[in-house]
Amino acid sequence: MKCTKCEEKAVYRGQGQYFCKNHFIKYFENKVFRTIKRYNLIEKNDNVCVATSGGKDSLTVLYLTMLYCKKYDIKFFALAIDEGIKGYRDHTLDDLKIFCEKYGIQLNIVSFKEKFGDTLDNIRDKALTEQNKKPCTVCGIFRRTALNRAAREFKATKLVTGHNLDDEAQSYMMNLLLGNMSHNAALGPITGLNLNDKFIPRVKPLYFMLEKETRLFAILKGFKVSFNECPNINQSFRAVVRDELNNIENKLPGAKNSIVNAFLEILPLLKQHYKNNKPFKTCIKCGDPSANEICNACKLEEELIN
Repeated sequence: MKCTKCEEKAVYRGQGQYFCKNHFIKYFENKVFRTIKRYNLIEKNDNVCVATSGGKDSLTVLYLTMLYCKKYDIKFFALAIDEGIKGYRDHTLDDLKIFCEKYGIQLNIVSFKEKFGDTLDNIRDKALTEQNKKPCTVCGIFRRTALNRAAREFKATKLVTGHNLDDEAQSYMMNLLLGNMSHNAALGPITGLNLNDKFIPRVKPLYFMLEKETRLFAILKGFKVSFNECPNINQSFRAVVRDELNNIENKLPGAKNSIVNAFLEILPLLKQHYKNNKPFKTCIKCGDPSANEICNACKLEEELIN
């Protein structure tokens, strides 16, 4: 099959069109840049922190953020979290270091060991046996906290993440299935519901890009990246929802896109409904904003490490 826009061999079919390599890259980049501008994800006076792991999504969003920030003379840097997952994170960080060196990007790396006192590998079994908490739950809490604290320490005004359309559809459906509608109010291209100076706004330039499109972009651009998944992923609820949504998408192409677009229609109503939720307190241990006296990260640190 040939590209709809030229006579070159097509590498992708989407939105009723066929794309060759060059036209697919242009389509992908333009769609991401339109998302950034439409939702004001990155603005002129920002100091942009790009959360990156060395995986396909984070390298792609780091590359495109670099192009955008250089074009408009906006400050940016990369931030990676080393959870301490041997045989996985060490390899992706190696790829990330090579990438950042190639493009001259400032890279900062902080670790669970440094921030919380131990690695995920060391606390994983204790979390399962003593606290009945899956590794992804522990990792998610520690990772979000480490990213926000580090971004704040580096004086970032925006925290860019590599979440794509698949991720958003999964998060929305997970919250529906668990009855966490207030959590859905905090989703969207710019995350968050309650404004707090200690929370760095998280933005998602890949918000409307399918996971398979991001994968293809990384391949076509020749990024040195491993497509291996975290060894803990299969123990997560997200993996169950992901697989079911993939099955639905195979039978009903465009389903993920429809889910996210339908969600965006009701998002303003959700934000309005939950805007007066109980305000954040201040964690008595670390000083971070928290719904309770002690934040989830400090609770886990007490239970699993101290």
